Amino acid sequence: MSIENILSDFNSHFQNIQNKQQLEELKINFLGKKAPINELFAQLKNLDVEEKKSLGAKINETRNFIAQKIDERKNYFENLELNQKLSGEKIDISEPVRPQNIGLIHPINRVMFEIEQIFSSQGYEFAQGPEIEDDFHNFTALNMPADHPARQMQDTFYLENSELLLRTHTSNTQIRKMLNSQPPLRVCALGRVFRRDSDQTHTPMFHQFEGFVVEESVNMGHLKATLENFLEDFFEVKNLELRFRPSFFPFTEPSAEVDINYSIENGKIKIGKGDKFMEILGCGMIHRNVLKNCKIDPEQFQGFAFGIGVERLAMLKYGITDLRMFFENDIRFLQHYGFKTKEF
Repeated sequence: MSIENILSDFNSHFQNIQNKQQLEELKINFLGKKAPINELFAQLKNLDVEEKKSLGAKINETRNFIAQKIDERKNYFENLELNQKLSGEKIDISEPVRPQNIGLIHPINRVMFEIEQIFSSQGYEFAQGPEIEDDFHNFTALNMPADHPARQMQDTFYLENSELLLRTHTSNTQIRKMLNSQPPLRVCALGRVFRRDSDQTHTPMFHQFEGFVVEESVNMGHLKATLENFLEDFFEVKNLELRFRPSFFPFTEPSAEVDINYSIENGKIKIGKGDKFMEILGCGMIHRNVLKNCKIDPEQFQGFAFGIGVERLAMLKYGITDLRMFFENDIRFLQHYGFKTKEF
């Protein structure tokens, strides 16, 4: 069979190919071992050099043409199958979809972040202390020796068959920091503390924030200015009115409880407005005995300290009425009071 006849026969069959199976059969017939074009290769041995060269080039050209046509048609069938598959599996993006539950930031995490932002900008260092503590760092070093009446202010969780306990305040961080560092110090501590309380305003575990400064010549005026700046920044209220009332804490002298002014509008608390006051935190000048227990000379250095519950700040700022709601694992609470990550 001549090259012309092979091409004519191929084109005739090629036009009638309807699927990949027929195309594969065509490929075997025209490019397989028994294909007519291979018979032409066998005839080359009987030709002289010039004829062999000329016919060989035509045979290769014909073979490449047939192979190219088959590959093109194969790609066509594969694309056709893919498009049919995609058309059958396509998603109608105009259809409404179910809303996805997106995680929200817990109010406690939000408040702790705000606290860190405010005090970090004022040069305070944030330190951490252990939640399982010994008696010395939790009580004795804070001017509360064994059998001191001040210990009755806190119901404590003690570990069974151990002298260790769950810390009742973050002041253990203050003691550890002063024992291991030299003044001047500006330190804050955030963390969980544990007391045997459980009601609308108390839980056995809650978060406490504490800050302290130890430097030469600090006084109550510095403490007052620090608290005014913090509370005004946190509640986003200017000219917040504070009231300092004398109080007692074994680790500070003098000691004070701080009240802030507020009013009730439409059943909600408005911080910084009105002539009513509520207690918000405790503070004072660090007791001389505490400084001595931490190997700091009280004749050279003075200090002040303050502490507040993180949950209390969150309740006042975001209108949360029950402290226990923070820990009930109710997704509805987080959906209502939580924050989107872009707001964090």
